Amino acid sequence: MQIADFDYHLPEHLIAQFPPTERGKSRLLHVNGTQLADHVFTELPQLLTAGDVLVFNDTKVIKARLFGEKASGGKIEALVERVLDQQHALAHIKASKAPKPGTMLHFQGGFVAEMLERQQDLFKLKFLGELSVLEVLDASGRLPLPPYITHEPDEEDAKRYQTVYARDPGAVAAPTAGLHFTDAILDELRAKGVQVEFLTLHVGAGTFMPVRVDNIAEHTMHHERYEIPQRTQEAIRAAKASGRRVIAVGTTSLRALEASSQQGLLAEPTGDTNIFITPGYQFKVVDRLITNFHLPKSTLLMLVSAFAGHQTMLDAYQHAIAHEYRFFSYGDSMLLEPQTAA
Repeated sequence: MQIADFDYHLPEHLIAQFPPTERGKSRLLHVNGTQLADHVFTELPQLLTAGDVLVFNDTKVIKARLFGEKASGGKIEALVERVLDQQHALAHIKASKAPKPGTMLHFQGGFVAEMLERQQDLFKLKFLGELSVLEVLDASGRLPLPPYITHEPDEEDAKRYQTVYARDPGAVAAPTAGLHFTDAILDELRAKGVQVEFLTLHVGAGTFMPVRVDNIAEHTMHHERYEIPQRTQEAIRAAKASGRRVIAVGTTSLRALEASSQQGLLAEPTGDTNIFITPGYQFKVVDRLITNFHLPKSTLLMLVSAFAGHQTMLDAYQHAIAHEYRFFSYGDSMLLEPQTAA
Protein backbone atom coordinates (compact mmCIF):
# COMPACT_ATOMS: atom_id res chain seq x y z
CA MET A 1 0.00 0.00 0.00
CA GLN A 2 1.04 3.61 -0.54
CA ILE A 3 1.42 6.33 2.06
CA ALA A 4 -1.32 8.29 0.25
CA ASP A 5 -3.78 5.53 1.23
CA PHE A 6 -3.55 6.74 4.83
CA ASP A 7 -4.01 10.45 4.30
CA TYR A 8 -6.97 12.57 5.36
CA HIS A 9 -7.63 16.27 5.82
CA LEU A 10 -8.01 17.41 9.43
CA PRO A 11 -9.20 20.93 10.21
CA GLU A 12 -6.60 22.47 12.51
CA HIS A 13 -9.14 23.46 15.16
CA LEU A 14 -9.84 19.76 15.85
CA ILE A 15 -6.28 19.16 17.10
CA ALA A 16 -6.70 19.13 20.88
CA GLN A 17 -4.19 21.54 22.41
CA PHE A 18 -5.32 20.88 25.99
CA PRO A 19 -6.92 17.94 27.79
CA PRO A 20 -10.64 18.03 28.60
CA THR A 21 -11.45 20.05 31.71
CA GLU A 22 -11.99 16.81 33.62
CA ARG A 23 -10.22 13.51 33.02
CA GLY A 24 -12.63 10.95 31.55
CA LYS A 25 -15.01 13.53 30.07
CA SER A 26 -13.84 12.84 26.53
CA ARG A 27 -15.95 11.28 23.78
CA LEU A 28 -15.79 7.67 22.63
CA LEU A 29 -16.59 6.47 19.12
CA HIS A 30 -17.50 2.78 18.99
CA VAL A 31 -16.46 1.42 15.59
CA ASN A 32 -17.92 -1.93 14.57
CA GLY A 33 -17.54 -2.28 10.83
CA THR A 34 -20.06 0.04 9.20
CA GLN A 35 -21.77 0.69 12.55
CA LEU A 36 -20.58 3.86 14.27
CA ALA A 37 -21.96 4.83 17.69
CA ASP A 38 -21.18 8.01 19.61
CA HIS A 39 -20.61 7.72 23.35
CA VAL A 40 -18.88 9.50 26.20
CA PHE A 41 -15.89 7.74 27.71
CA THR A 42 -17.57 7.16 31.08
CA GLU A 43 -19.91 4.77 29.24
CA LEU A 44 -17.02 2.41 28.43
CA PRO A 45 -17.87 -0.07 31.23
CA GLN A 46 -21.30 -0.57 29.62
CA LEU A 47 -19.56 -1.66 26.39
CA LEU A 48 -17.41 -4.30 28.09
CA THR A 49 -18.30 -7.69 29.55
CA ALA A 50 -17.39 -9.50 32.76
CA GLY A 51 -14.37 -11.68 32.04
CA ASP A 52 -12.82 -9.29 29.52
CA VAL A 53 -9.12 -8.71 30.15
CA LEU A 54 -8.15 -5.07 29.75
CA VAL A 55 -4.38 -4.61 29.28
CA PHE A 56 -2.84 -1.20 30.10
CA ASN A 57 0.65 0.20 29.52
CA ASP A 58 1.94 1.50 32.89
CA THR A 59 4.95 3.37 31.50
CA LYS A 60 5.57 6.81 33.01
CA VAL A 61 6.54 9.83 30.91
CA ILE A 62 9.88 11.35 31.89
CA LYS A 63 11.01 14.98 31.53
CA ALA A 64 13.10 13.90 28.58
CA ARG A 65 13.96 17.27 26.97
CA LEU A 66 17.18 18.99 28.06
CA PHE A 67 18.58 22.35 26.96
CA GLY A 68 22.15 23.54 27.15
CA GLU A 69 25.28 24.21 25.18
CA LYS A 70 28.52 22.63 24.05
CA ALA A 71 31.81 23.71 25.60
CA SER A 72 32.29 25.83 22.46
CA GLY A 73 29.13 27.74 23.32
CA GLY A 74 26.87 26.31 20.61
CA LYS A 75 23.28 25.79 21.73
CA ILE A 76 21.99 22.22 21.98
CA GLU A 77 18.73 20.46 22.72
CA ALA A 78 18.71 16.80 23.75
CA LEU A 79 15.68 14.52 23.79
CA VAL A 80 16.43 11.37 25.74
CA GLU A 81 15.02 8.43 23.79
CA ARG A 82 16.06 5.62 26.12
CA VAL A 83 17.66 5.43 29.55
CA LEU A 84 20.21 2.60 29.35
CA ASP A 85 21.36 2.53 33.00
CA GLN A 86 22.10 4.90 35.87
CA GLN A 87 24.59 7.02 33.87
CA HIS A 88 23.97 6.30 30.19
CA ALA A 89 21.21 7.24 27.75
CA LEU A 90 20.50 7.40 24.03
CA ALA A 91 19.27 10.78 22.85
CA HIS A 92 18.29 12.79 19.81
CA ILE A 93 20.35 15.98 19.63
CA LYS A 94 19.56 19.25 17.87
CA ALA A 95 22.62 21.45 17.29
CA SER A 96 24.12 23.57 14.54
CA LYS A 97 26.80 20.86 14.24
CA ALA A 98 26.40 17.32 15.55
CA PRO A 99 28.68 16.75 18.56
CA LYS A 100 31.65 14.47 18.06
CA PRO A 101 32.71 11.71 20.49
CA GLY A 102 34.32 13.24 23.55
CA THR A 103 32.28 16.46 23.35
CA MET A 104 31.07 17.72 26.72
CA LEU A 105 27.46 18.88 26.80
CA HIS A 106 26.55 21.38 29.53
CA PHE A 107 22.87 21.31 30.42
CA GLN A 108 20.78 23.74 32.45
CA GLY A 109 21.15 23.16 36.17
CA GLY A 110 24.88 22.52 35.97
CA PHE A 111 24.61 18.97 34.66
CA VAL A 112 27.22 17.63 32.25
CA ALA A 113 27.20 14.68 29.84
CA GLU A 114 29.86 13.35 27.51
CA MET A 115 28.90 12.27 24.01
CA LEU A 116 30.43 8.81 23.66
CA GLU A 117 29.37 7.64 20.21
CA ARG A 118 26.76 8.00 17.51
CA GLN A 119 24.34 5.15 16.89
CA GLN A 120 22.55 5.98 13.63
CA ASP A 121 20.19 8.87 14.46
CA LEU A 122 20.89 8.67 18.19
CA PHE A 123 23.78 9.79 20.39
CA LYS A 124 25.01 7.78 23.38
CA LEU A 125 25.57 10.06 26.37
CA LYS A 126 27.30 9.45 29.69
CA PHE A 127 26.00 11.72 32.44
CA LEU A 128 28.74 12.78 34.83
CA GLY A 129 28.30 13.40 38.53
CA GLU A 130 26.49 11.65 41.34
CA LEU A 131 22.92 11.86 40.05
CA SER A 132 21.41 9.20 37.81
CA VAL A 133 20.02 10.01 34.37
CA LEU A 134 16.44 9.94 35.71
CA GLU A 135 17.40 12.24 38.60
CA VAL A 136 19.03 14.70 36.18
CA LEU A 137 15.92 14.68 33.99
CA ASP A 138 13.64 15.15 36.97
CA ALA A 139 15.73 18.11 38.15
CA SER A 140 16.41 19.85 34.83
CA GLY A 141 14.33 18.30 32.07
CA ARG A 142 11.09 19.45 30.47
CA LEU A 143 8.07 17.37 29.58
CA PRO A 144 8.30 16.41 25.87
CA LEU A 145 4.84 17.32 24.61
CA PRO A 146 4.09 16.15 21.04
CA PRO A 147 5.12 18.49 18.21
CA TYR A 148 1.50 19.35 17.30
CA ILE A 149 0.83 20.76 20.79
CA THR A 150 1.97 24.35 20.53
CA HIS A 151 2.07 25.59 24.15
CA GLU A 152 4.98 25.16 26.53
CA PRO A 153 4.40 22.38 29.09
CA ASP A 154 3.07 23.58 32.45
CA GLU A 155 2.00 22.08 35.77
CA GLU A 156 -1.34 20.99 34.32
CA ASP A 157 0.45 19.07 31.56
CA ALA A 158 2.68 17.44 34.19
CA LYS A 159 -0.47 15.90 35.67
CA ARG A 160 -2.64 15.34 32.62
CA TYR A 161 -0.01 14.04 30.14
CA GLN A 162 0.38 11.06 32.47
CA THR A 163 -1.98 8.16 33.15
CA VAL A 164 -3.36 7.75 36.68
CA TYR A 165 -1.66 4.34 36.85
CA ALA A 166 1.77 5.37 35.47
CA ARG A 167 4.42 3.47 37.42
CA ASP A 168 7.62 2.74 35.49
CA PRO A 169 9.58 5.84 34.28
CA GLY A 170 11.00 5.69 30.78
CA ALA A 171 8.54 6.97 28.14
CA VAL A 172 9.14 9.98 25.91
CA ALA A 173 5.44 10.09 24.97
CA ALA A 174 2.34 9.12 26.90
CA PRO A 175 0.32 6.01 26.02
CA THR A 176 -2.52 8.37 25.24
CA ALA A 177 -5.45 5.96 25.16
CA GLY A 178 -4.88 5.55 28.87
CA LEU A 179 -5.23 9.27 29.60
CA HIS A 180 -9.04 8.93 29.61
CA PHE A 181 -9.15 6.51 32.53
CA THR A 182 -9.86 7.67 36.07
CA ASP A 183 -9.62 5.69 39.28
CA ALA A 184 -13.43 5.70 39.40
CA ILE A 185 -13.71 4.20 35.90
CA LEU A 186 -11.12 1.54 36.81
CA ASP A 187 -13.06 0.71 39.98
CA GLU A 188 -16.30 0.43 37.98
CA LEU A 189 -14.63 -1.91 35.48
CA ARG A 190 -13.29 -4.15 38.25
CA ALA A 191 -16.68 -4.18 39.98
CA LYS A 192 -18.23 -5.38 36.73
CA GLY A 193 -15.80 -8.30 36.55
CA VAL A 194 -13.42 -6.88 33.94
CA GLN A 195 -9.84 -7.92 34.67
CA VAL A 196 -7.40 -5.02 34.74
CA GLU A 197 -3.81 -6.00 33.93
CA PHE A 198 -0.62 -4.14 33.06
CA LEU A 199 2.48 -4.37 30.90
CA THR A 200 5.25 -1.87 30.22
CA LEU A 201 6.37 -0.47 26.88
CA HIS A 202 8.47 2.67 27.04
CA VAL A 203 7.14 4.82 24.20
CA GLY A 204 9.95 6.37 22.16
CA ALA A 205 10.11 9.64 20.23
CA GLY A 206 10.02 7.55 17.07
CA THR A 207 6.27 7.32 17.52
CA PHE A 208 6.12 10.86 16.05
CA MET A 209 8.57 10.22 13.21
CA PRO A 210 6.95 10.66 9.80
CA VAL A 211 6.93 7.91 7.20
CA ARG A 212 9.27 9.17 4.47
CA VAL A 213 8.64 6.52 1.80
CA ASP A 214 5.76 6.20 -0.65
CA ASN A 215 5.61 2.40 -0.40
CA ILE A 216 4.92 1.67 3.26
CA ALA A 217 6.61 -1.75 3.00
CA GLU A 218 9.92 0.13 2.77
CA HIS A 219 9.48 1.90 6.13
CA THR A 220 11.60 0.79 9.10
CA MET A 221 10.08 1.16 12.57
CA HIS A 222 11.92 2.41 15.64
CA HIS A 223 12.72 -0.01 18.49
CA GLU A 224 10.95 0.04 21.86
CA ARG A 225 11.50 -2.07 24.96
CA TYR A 226 8.58 -3.97 26.51
CA GLU A 227 7.94 -6.30 29.44
CA ILE A 228 4.82 -8.36 30.18
CA PRO A 229 4.67 -9.49 33.84
CA GLN A 230 3.85 -13.06 34.79
CA ARG A 231 0.46 -12.10 36.24
CA THR A 232 -0.60 -10.47 32.96
CA GLN A 233 0.66 -13.46 30.97
CA GLU A 234 -1.42 -15.81 33.11
CA ALA A 235 -4.54 -13.66 32.77
CA ILE A 236 -4.21 -13.55 28.98
CA ARG A 237 -3.54 -17.27 28.64
CA ALA A 238 -6.58 -18.06 30.81
CA ALA A 239 -8.76 -15.68 28.78
CA LYS A 240 -7.66 -17.19 25.48
CA ALA A 241 -8.20 -20.71 26.76
CA SER A 242 -11.78 -19.91 27.83
CA GLY A 243 -12.77 -17.78 24.83
CA ARG A 244 -12.81 -14.46 26.67
CA ARG A 245 -11.62 -11.23 25.04
CA VAL A 246 -8.27 -9.51 25.45
CA ILE A 247 -8.64 -5.74 24.99
CA ALA A 248 -5.57 -3.57 24.46
CA VAL A 249 -5.67 -0.07 25.89
CA GLY A 250 -3.68 1.79 23.27
CA THR A 251 -1.50 0.88 20.32
CA THR A 252 1.53 0.49 22.60
CA SER A 253 -0.14 -2.27 24.61
CA LEU A 254 -1.22 -3.91 21.37
CA ARG A 255 2.29 -3.73 19.88
CA ALA A 256 3.80 -5.31 23.00
CA LEU A 257 1.27 -8.15 23.04
CA GLU A 258 1.59 -8.88 19.35
CA ALA A 259 5.41 -8.57 19.37
CA SER A 260 5.59 -11.06 22.22
CA SER A 261 3.50 -13.61 20.31
CA GLN A 262 5.21 -13.90 16.93
CA GLN A 263 6.48 -17.39 17.81
CA GLY A 264 3.50 -18.45 19.92
CA LEU A 265 1.21 -16.87 22.51
CA LEU A 266 3.38 -14.59 24.70
CA ALA A 267 6.44 -16.68 23.79
CA GLU A 268 8.71 -13.65 24.29
CA PRO A 269 7.28 -11.73 27.26
CA THR A 270 10.29 -9.39 27.39
CA GLY A 271 12.13 -7.89 24.47
CA ASP A 272 12.94 -5.11 22.05
CA THR A 273 10.49 -4.66 19.20
CA ASN A 274 10.20 -2.72 15.98
CA ILE A 275 7.06 -4.55 14.88
CA PHE A 276 5.30 -2.71 12.04
CA ILE A 277 1.63 -3.64 11.77
CA THR A 278 -0.06 -2.82 8.46
CA PRO A 279 -3.19 -4.07 6.67
CA GLY A 280 -2.95 -7.80 6.06
CA TYR A 281 -1.42 -8.53 9.47
CA GLN A 282 -3.04 -11.46 11.33
CA PHE A 283 -3.61 -10.54 14.97
CA LYS A 284 -2.62 -13.20 17.46
CA VAL A 285 -3.68 -11.82 20.85
CA VAL A 286 -5.80 -8.68 20.79
CA ASP A 287 -9.58 -8.93 20.30
CA ARG A 288 -10.57 -5.27 20.77
CA LEU A 289 -8.66 -2.00 20.89
CA ILE A 290 -9.16 1.30 22.71
CA THR A 291 -7.22 4.07 21.01
CA ASN A 292 -7.14 7.77 20.19
CA PHE A 293 -7.31 9.35 16.73
CA HIS A 294 -3.96 9.31 14.92
CA LEU A 295 -2.08 11.59 12.55
CA PRO A 296 -2.49 11.35 8.78
CA LYS A 297 0.07 9.10 7.06
CA SER A 298 1.23 7.73 10.44
CA THR A 299 2.24 4.18 11.33
CA LEU A 300 -0.46 4.21 14.02
CA LEU A 301 -3.18 4.93 11.47
CA MET A 302 -1.81 1.97 9.49
CA LEU A 303 -2.01 -0.19 12.63
CA VAL A 304 -5.65 0.63 13.39
CA SER A 305 -6.48 0.14 9.70
CA ALA A 306 -4.97 -3.34 9.96
CA PHE A 307 -7.10 -4.04 13.02
CA ALA A 308 -10.50 -2.63 12.09
CA GLY A 309 -10.23 -2.43 8.31
CA HIS A 310 -8.81 0.25 6.04
CA GLN A 311 -12.07 1.61 4.63
CA THR A 312 -13.74 1.26 8.04
CA MET A 313 -11.13 3.55 9.57
CA LEU A 314 -11.33 6.11 6.77
CA ASP A 315 -15.11 6.24 7.24
CA ALA A 316 -14.78 6.45 11.03
CA TYR A 317 -12.33 9.34 10.78
CA GLN A 318 -14.64 11.23 8.42
CA HIS A 319 -17.50 10.67 10.88
CA ALA A 320 -15.31 11.98 13.72
CA ILE A 321 -14.34 15.07 11.72
CA ALA A 322 -17.94 15.77 10.74
CA HIS A 323 -19.02 15.46 14.39
CA GLU A 324 -16.08 17.56 15.60
CA TYR A 325 -14.31 14.99 17.73
CA ARG A 326 -11.01 16.19 19.21
CA PHE A 327 -7.90 14.57 17.72
CA PHE A 328 -4.49 13.26 18.82
CA SER A 329 -2.89 12.97 22.28
CA TYR A 330 -5.29 15.18 24.26
CA GLY A 331 -8.23 14.27 22.05
CA ASP A 332 -11.12 11.82 22.09
CA SER A 333 -11.05 8.03 21.80
CA MET A 334 -12.34 5.02 19.89
CA LEU A 335 -13.32 1.47 20.80
CA LEU A 336 -12.49 -0.67 17.79
CA GLU A 337 -13.91 -4.07 16.94
CA PRO A 338 -11.72 -6.28 14.70
CA GLN A 339 -12.59 -6.50 11.04
CA THR A 340 -14.38 -9.68 10.09
CA ALA A 341 -12.94 -12.04 7.51
CA ALA A 342 -14.19 -11.39 4.01
